[in-house]
Amino acid sequence: MTRDLSRLFRPSSIAVIGGGAWCRLVIEQCRRMGFEGAIWPVHPKAETICDLQAFPDVASLPAAPDAAFVGVNRFATLDVVQALSARGAGGAVCFASGFLEAAAEDAEAADLQERLLAAAGEMPFLGPNCYGFINYLDGALLWPDQHGGTRTQTGVALVTQSSNIAINLTMQMRGLLLAYVVTAGNQAQSGIAAIGEALLEDDRVTALGLHIEGFGDLRSFEALAARARALGKPIVALKVGRSAEAQAATVSHTASLAGGDAGAGALLSRLGIPRLDDLSSFLETLKLLHVAGRLPSNRIATISCSGGEASLAADIGHERDVEFPPLTARQKADLRQALGPMVALANPLDYHTYIWRDTEAMTQAFAAMMDPGLAMTMLIADFPRADRCDPSDWECTVEALIAAREQTGANAGFIATLPELMPEAVAERLMAAGVVPFSGLRDAIIACEAASRTEPDAPAPVLLPTPTVEPDLIPEGEAKRQLAAYGLRVPRSKRAISATNARAVAVDLGFPVVLKGEGVAHKTEAGAVVLNLQSGQAVSDAAHAMPARQFLIEEMVTGAVAELLIGVVKDPAHGFVMTLAAGGTLTEVMQDSASVLLPASDAQLEEALNSLRLGKVLAGFRGAPAADRGAIFAAIRAVEAYVLENALGLEEIEINPLLCTAEDAVAADALIRRKY
Repeated sequence: MTRDLSRLFRPSSIAVIGGGAWCRLVIEQCRRMGFEGAIWPVHPKAETICDLQAFPDVASLPAAPDAAFVGVNRFATLDVVQALSARGAGGAVCFASGFLEAAAEDAEAADLQERLLAAAGEMPFLGPNCYGFINYLDGALLWPDQHGGTRTQTGVALVTQSSNIAINLTMQMRGLLLAYVVTAGNQAQSGIAAIGEALLEDDRVTALGLHIEGFGDLRSFEALAARARALGKPIVALKVGRSAEAQAATVSHTASLAGGDAGAGALLSRLGIPRLDDLSSFLETLKLLHVAGRLPSNRIATISCSGGEASLAADIGHERDVEFPPLTARQKADLRQALGPMVALANPLDYHTYIWRDTEAMTQAFAAMMDPGLAMTMLIADFPRADRCDPSDWECTVEALIAAREQTGANAGFIATLPELMPEAVAERLMAAGVVPFSGLRDAIIACEAASRTEPDAPAPVLLPTPTVEPDLIPEGEAKRQLAAYGLRVPRSKRAISATNARAVAVDLGFPVVLKGEGVAHKTEAGAVVLNLQSGQAVSDAAHAMPARQFLIEEMVTGAVAELLIGVVKDPAHGFVMTLAAGGTLTEVMQDSASVLLPASDAQLEEALNSLRLGKVLAGFRGAPAADRGAIFAAIRAVEAYVLENALGLEEIEINPLLCTAEDAVAADALIRRKY
């Protein structure tokens, strides 16, 4: 059930319940922020707190508060939350710890959290075990600690499960405008997706940043992405942690490749939420999105007065999904006019220092570099440290870039290669002028990459994970039979009940054949597969040497252009993760894989296949024939169809290798782990 969080986040009256230092800090911070609404301390004995009249209990308050900070112990929290709910309060922040997060050490903890949910009823609350929120737009906060932000009229919203991360983010000195900072704690009732959706509804919020430890309700994240798409507001995420559950199944290569957080990455990609790997690039991307929104392409340009910086930018760009397009004829002509004949014209551009301090000429040069075909043009310049040097000589760069942006209307950024060399005052000035002040060259390019990712069409709902079971390993022949019923192309085959029987079966099937021992995982490593056997004696000898008692004899498929792996693992946190990878003996060596969640669209599968290094081989490399793309897609869709219809009890599927020829795609090996 979705609860309305608007009263909680935009209150006109606040109750602060408790008498400790934490509660006093909440009141003091509200005053410092200029909160104009009513503040009502609640304490059973005190007459005043922070010079404000105190009330003995919730029932004594002048009215139902819009928001309440509950700063009492976990047992008292239950009674206070119940009283707030009965009074019709707009919502609460439950500061106390010792609930579900302590279940491993305290037998009462999980029960207390259930009782807290019951006590709240219809009233929304954050936590427990969280700091609460800061609303920098209205100066309203339920926050029992210091913070580094200031009032603003617009900005980005941040939601995190970690209160300490939230504090640190408020201390940033990068010029990023923060509209809200919200902590979710245990997410007993209000998860980060629901919180994010509520914040996006505020017209003053330009973008949303999520620090995610775990997803929880997948449907709520789908709803968040859909609402963000409808509002035209971008979301970025910093996802941390790895799912141990997703690595529980280790009998296949797929489990290894899809272990960790492949499912998390696939979910974020599906929802159109760029994923960042660290707090620095996370903040720089949000800064870009606040100023410019999503970028129309990944085509960028940099301007610097040093060849070293130009080379650094080019090298970093080579590692990322961005493009430095060659200069157009118009750019070259205008740059030549601005810079004269002694500057080599290129992108990235080293404009030297011939025009330094000539603000008009610098403006002309920077504007000449800006082009409608570019998504972002960035000037690189590091300010000298003000405590030992005079940074005033760099004023010309700021004035010229702002003027060039005003003249052209283009997206513009100002990059300090080292974060500490972008003064906060300069960053704030640039932001106010609509120029992105990037702190760090690598993070600036990563931000451009993230902001330029194409927003996908509204995806189909993910196939939710089914209850985890203890699965059986289905024999290969039976696994192939089941998958073939859904359209998977498999080799002609027969089973043999003994090594002696294998010889006769092979003769009946026709040579050459492949001999496989049944009931063996990782057949190649175990010596349980032998290829291209040409006679009955060869089959008999190979069968006697195998660590198996029953066998599968198959036709030998020849002419493979490449070998592909198609695998599906049920990830309890994210759904059914399909992994496409280099197959056969190259699977573990190359670690060349891409993952999507099922059901997958054609675009998602195309992107996954194209992202593989093996993709060049599949497309026909150096004159070699290309693999049959349609046959590969048919194989993928066959596996998907099986999963969608047989999800209950299914833990894992692997096709490895799928032999991709110029005319076909044949499953040479198949594995299914499921419980019937």
